[in-house]
Amino acid sequence: MSELIIKMPPLGESVTEATVSQWMVKPGDYVKKYDPILEAISDKVVTEIPSSDEGVIEELLVNENDVVPIGTDILKMTTEGAAESAPTTKKETVVEEQNTPSTKAAGRFSPAVLKIAGERNIDLSLVAGTGKDGRITRKDVLNYQPKEVPVVDNQPVQSVAQSAPPATPVAETTVSNNDLVTKADPVRKMIAQNMLRSVHEIPQAWTMIEVDVTGLVKLRNSLKNEFKEQNGFGLSYFPFFVKAVSSALRNNPKLNSSWQNDEIIQHKDINISIAVATDDALFVPVIKHADRLSITGIAAEVSRLATGVKTNTLKGSDSEGGTITVNNTGSFGSVESMGIINYPQAAILQVESIRKELSVLDDDTFGIRNKVNLCLTLDHRILDGLAAGKFLNEVKANLEAIDQNTNIY
Repeated sequence: MSELIIKMPPLGESVTEATVSQWMVKPGDYVKKYDPILEAISDKVVTEIPSSDEGVIEELLVNENDVVPIGTDILKMTTEGAAESAPTTKKETVVEEQNTPSTKAAGRFSPAVLKIAGERNIDLSLVAGTGKDGRITRKDVLNYQPKEVPVVDNQPVQSVAQSAPPATPVAETTVSNNDLVTKADPVRKMIAQNMLRSVHEIPQAWTMIEVDVTGLVKLRNSLKNEFKEQNGFGLSYFPFFVKAVSSALRNNPKLNSSWQNDEIIQHKDINISIAVATDDALFVPVIKHADRLSITGIAAEVSRLATGVKTNTLKGSDSEGGTITVNNTGSFGSVESMGIINYPQAAILQVESIRKELSVLDDDTFGIRNKVNLCLTLDHRILDGLAAGKFLNEVKANLEAIDQNTNIY
């Protein structure tokens, strides 16, 4: 018998710390190798930490809601090294039982899964497991819906995410002087920390430009039905804006920068973060190498990432490496807004609602046009008005050049 210390494992290339969201074990519990022991939150992504060995939990070395660096000692256990000598047939038998609906209730379940299932009166034999070897995770139980969820057309990404279940349990609430007091959960705390860091460290300036997107609207409307049939997901306006931004960044690389340790780092890759909100949290997954993708390719990534938020299946890598953020605020009717920069990026662009306006045309006649405001918040340490103006005008030119001949593939 020997003592084993488990450390907070690496959770992503750029992740240096994580929040202890929920312990799934307690001292005295017996765990097998790969059994979940802890849920940790990093960059707003919830990750289950598995046990690296088989043994008995002796002591939890960190508390829930603690923010700890990667590599920190988190748990002490005693082990006899049984995991290395265990026969593989035992593991295979468990897998077979868990994949059989009639016997799934007799497989291994973590205490968190059993607790949530009991509170919500959920029959675990009806829940599909997404964990290792088909194991049912806490997320699977939180996400379980008795009735089939209708497929949501991929309209602007924000509306897709609004049907998402909460990524964490409902926060503890109390009533004081008739006011409802809710304790912030770890995800909300992380959002608060990132927002405070952004506004405290970055001098943020704001500017706006109006764009005529009549050609874009006509093209999208002419393609959307056939596109959905051919690709299995919808064509919203949002991928057109992401494409226009990524193309403009090639000629305006200062926007694709960050301020770190009194140095300006100009990133070679164009990785666009997109803001996706649920009722309880904000997630910022990343479209990698957006400048290399077609409009269809971007639409596919938007659909994949939005679905990942809705189903709580985002990977840590899906939220890493963002160099600038594009936020689809127009999906909930906004026409003018100022976003807070996603630290340590240099800028965030808000895409507002597309609206119809009576406009004076070039030949001095009147016509109905589709207009949209693009609102840019910028890091004034890195960017000034000239750089922001040149970038926005190139985005504007890219969008206003879209017509029926534009290739989206």
